[in-house]
Amino acid sequence: MRKLYIIAALFIGALAFSACEDQDITPVLQDPTTFVLNTPAYVNGTYDLAKSTSLELTCSQPDYGFTAATSYAVEVSLTGKFDGVESAKLGTTYSTARMNVDAAELAAALTALATTADPTLTEEDFPMVTEVHVRLVASLTNSGKGEIASNSIVLPNVRLHFALPAVNLPEKLYLIGQCNGWDWGAAYDFVDAYDNATNTEKKTFWRLAYLPAEGGLKLNFAKAWDGNEVGFAGVKCTDNASAGVKASDDGNIVVTNGGWYLVVVDITLDGRNFVYNVQFNAPNVYLMGSNAPVNDWSVADANLFTVPADADGSFVSPAFAYDTDGDGGVRACVSIAGHDWWKTEFMVFDGVLKYRATGGDQERVNGKKGQVLKINFTKGTGSIE
Repeated sequence: MRKLYIIAALFIGALAFSACEDQDITPVLQDPTTFVLNTPAYVNGTYDLAKSTSLELTCSQPDYGFTAATSYAVEVSLTGKFDGVESAKLGTTYSTARMNVDAAELAAALTALATTADPTLTEEDFPMVTEVHVRLVASLTNSGKGEIASNSIVLPNVRLHFALPAVNLPEKLYLIGQCNGWDWGAAYDFVDAYDNATNTEKKTFWRLAYLPAEGGLKLNFAKAWDGNEVGFAGVKCTDNASAGVKASDDGNIVVTNGGWYLVVVDITLDGRNFVYNVQFNAPNVYLMGSNAPVNDWSVADANLFTVPADADGSFVSPAFAYDTDGDGGVRACVSIAGHDWWKTEFMVFDGVLKYRATGGDQERVNGKKGQVLKINFTKGTGSIE
């Protein structure tokens, strides 16, 4: 019996010791104070990023108090300032203390830093040999906590080629403002001019829109507040319709005189920057085709639609002067300098307004003498009656 007591006491003691031991080894997160990025062995050589696939970096692991899964991000600078303005953090992260940094990703980040610091730089100014500062930023993989930056190292001879992707003219353009409640979901789509399909040097977009007096607007090629939207300071405005175009206190484009306007936007490139030329024109819509009062396929004042007084009204054509049948058809357009009328035409099909834009001939729609074409450009609807 006494032996049983002894064995039981030993067993309980072992459990107590085990519990204490488990408690003693519970990991406790420490804030690391040092984190070293090693200087590469060939630091004084020339790193040609165009001919390299990667740059190898090694470091010590931050002391978190235990072996922890760690993520490493690479941050680079041309000036030695790591402030998020003169520095860039690469998107790829690494899970080991030895990392092969993608040379193409590194070159793109450095090119962006160089051209931002000096906007006069062009592709012709590359390649260049430059000094590059590098550091790592480590954090715990699962939580992002325990962030610490390493020392920085200097690579004195990095041969940098121009590595930014080509900038292409936008495929779409949108107008947002008081006219549509500053709601990107209701933003107005601009219409492509026909030549946009082939012209790589300039894009022309147009839109008939009712703009309220003192109501602001902005332009963007995405339906989003993504930093690319432009207001008065970002465009050149030409007022051809006595709109009273001006800037609002918060930088929007504003028309003093509310009403309908044909807004035409030409976009070109200056280096890597978009240049916007915005015209505010009279909202002239013309009846064309063999039914028009002047049916010689010219843009004639006798063929002008009447303009509604508000945003919900319809433009109304003059009465058809002739019956139409076959290829002539009922056709309508706006007129933009430098563009043939058929490059900005549109028609109503089963009550829906459709623009030719960059497409081919639209289907022909026939009409009878005395009928009119009505179009609601706000709703995108219309009728012949």
